[in-house]
Amino acid sequence: MDFAGAYTPDNLKFLVDGFLVTLKVAVISIILSFIIGGILGIIRYAKVPLLSKIVAVIVETIRNLPLILIIFFVYFGLQDPSRGWSLNMSVTTAAIMALTIFESAMISEIIRSGLNSVPKGHIEAARSSGLNYIQTLIHIILPQALRNMVPPIVSQFISLLKDTSLAVIIALPELTHNGQIIYAQNGNYIYPILILVALMYFVVNYGLSLVARTLEIKRA
Repeated sequence: MDFAGAYTPDNLKFLVDGFLVTLKVAVISIILSFIIGGILGIIRYAKVPLLSKIVAVIVETIRNLPLILIIFFVYFGLQDPSRGWSLNMSVTTAAIMALTIFESAMISEIIRSGLNSVPKGHIEAARSSGLNYIQTLIHIILPQALRNMVPPIVSQFISLLKDTSLAVIIALPELTHNGQIIYAQNGNYIYPILILVALMYFVVNYGLSLVARTLEIKRA
């Protein structure tokens, strides 16, 4: 193992560049998946005729597919010119789209479960006090449900950040990808680089875990 050779300024900068790409893809995907997953979760909870069933089929289908398959489909399937049309997107856009599709399905189930955890008595009391369905959802159900949702949602976001490493298969220049390029130059760099890559993932994910734990304690 050659730590000195592996940790040159150029290599460290290359890893940091990859780490910034990882964070960028993760943050954008988290924001988009929270918005889309929230909409899907509310639609399923509200039991909108036909629409809820269609959403349920889509969500269950996506949840039971491997993320790596969705990444392949988005990057290669949607950019296949043989069909007569294709989306022209960068690897970063494709990775964000694939992660958003997958995580939205996961988040929607967390939100639906959170909404279902609100006691029926609270909902009935709100409706009997004159609030309509939308007002009850906004002022009574969502505030209570959010307290239950936050810890699992944060845990899902931790998974999302780690899942960005799967985008290495489409050559997204993220942390794992850049690490591979460095240790491919010299076999003695493998363990030093992998240790540093693991440490960078750990610092961010452990920080998010502490946030989730703090929120869990406050909720108790």
